[in-house]
Amino acid sequence: MGGEDVDGKCRIMSACSSAKLFLFMVPLVLVSCFVFVNIGPKSPTSFLTSLSTTHISPPHLPSSPSPPLAPAPAPAPQAAKEVSLPASALSTKVESVQGDYNRTIQLNPINITFMSNNVTSTASSKRMKKRVTSNLEKIEFELQKARAAIKAASMDDPVDDPDYVPLGPMYWNAKVFHRSYLEMEKQFKIFVYKEGEPPLFHDGPCKSIYSMEGNFIYEMERDTHFRTNNPDKAHAFYLPLSVVKMVRYVYQRDSHDFGPIRRTVRDYIDLVSDKYPYWNRSIGADHFILSCHDWGPEASFSHPHLGQNSIRALCNANTSERFKPRKDVSIPEINLRTGSLKGLLGGPSPSIRPILAFFAGGVHGPVRPVLLQHWENKDNDIRVHKYLPKGTSYSDMMRSSKFCLCPSGYEVASPRIVEALYSGCVPVLINSGYVPPFSDVLNWRSFSVIVSVEDIPKLKTILTSISPRQYLKMYRRVLKVRRHFEVNSPAKRFDVFHMILHSIWVRRLNVRIREV
Repeated sequence: MGGEDVDGKCRIMSACSSAKLFLFMVPLVLVSCFVFVNIGPKSPTSFLTSLSTTHISPPHLPSSPSPPLAPAPAPAPQAAKEVSLPASALSTKVESVQGDYNRTIQLNPINITFMSNNVTSTASSKRMKKRVTSNLEKIEFELQKARAAIKAASMDDPVDDPDYVPLGPMYWNAKVFHRSYLEMEKQFKIFVYKEGEPPLFHDGPCKSIYSMEGNFIYEMERDTHFRTNNPDKAHAFYLPLSVVKMVRYVYQRDSHDFGPIRRTVRDYIDLVSDKYPYWNRSIGADHFILSCHDWGPEASFSHPHLGQNSIRALCNANTSERFKPRKDVSIPEINLRTGSLKGLLGGPSPSIRPILAFFAGGVHGPVRPVLLQHWENKDNDIRVHKYLPKGTSYSDMMRSSKFCLCPSGYEVASPRIVEALYSGCVPVLINSGYVPPFSDVLNWRSFSVIVSVEDIPKLKTILTSISPRQYLKMYRRVLKVRRHFEVNSPAKRFDVFHMILHSIWVRRLNVRIREV
């Protein structure tokens, strides 16, 4: 994922050598729509995960629109070419340079300055424009105060909290995370677009491997703390679409034609951008979607600004498929077969977990065949199965194991990661290009084992090299960090719903919008 040098500042300079030239330029300014983007401070206080800066470049207007390509036959649609917009529309390109997610995110707000082209001479329109500008300035002032408080948190004493105080090496910076979380609770407001009808919008699955789509939508729909019905007071805007439902009701099975889904997403964004000013105001940078379907990333590029500029909360957080950790959010894939956590949480102590490591699952994707080739039915300590022996319980095997192997399948995400946490089993992540959930806050290496695909033959050596003392530390951290992955109805503080919101909050802090 290449990118350009973003340490400097983008500068747009203009000069007028005469009054004649000045008079010539004024009417052009009044009828044009201009977007200027500037990267924020070069040396801000570090926060949460360190990744390279995202850059939104000035508009590039294509000479003619190019239609999207239909995906080739495959288990999932082929990545489509980016859709060009007509020359009359704003077009921006978002680029980032991928860094190591196991560092800390820096609060480098992207400055988006825009000029409205809806300029009229009526007094009422001028009053309305002044009011909207005042609301935006107030919002950005609130966010700036939050940035300052978060940056100062490292030097402050820990804050008392009646429910939970983040502590320990599971967090990159526990005090900074806690302050950021409290600032989110105090300020963060989200406007949920009311447009769209179920099942494609305002609806989603709650009892499947894609359950996070439905659970998040329903929680947002009934939320009264973070949700606002006044879009002028919103810091972020939620596009409540469900890719799972689109695949079910819009996509024609085995057609390999992704066009209907693309048109559905694009039409929805066109609808809200025509009805409200907020999408065009930020080119989508303060808007977000959430999808747990494998095709979620592909669907997000149905509209170029959605894929390039907006916050995408995705289970399939694969950097090789244009996932950008500074802008996008990795969310956990949670398989709620019954729609609740009943019977899923808990497990025995480490002293009665006789199995070193366990995996059972289908053979698909590039990683699992390698795992089965080296370890299937070859070692009593490393229990690897394509199919479990008859009468063997999958959940009992996880609860009897010290480590649970979580290899990627067709896509990088796996529900086994959360299943392992729920069972008190230390997860072993085996994948390539995957950004684990909430890794801007959580130090995954403190409570999980991360193994490259190339090191699969060395699995037993790697796991047995972890001392009993170190394993016990990892086990205890798993039990502590598990609260951040629990699904509650209604939601509880610091659970998975609030952690997703916090990740979106952090990305919103990295955007500054100004109207001129």
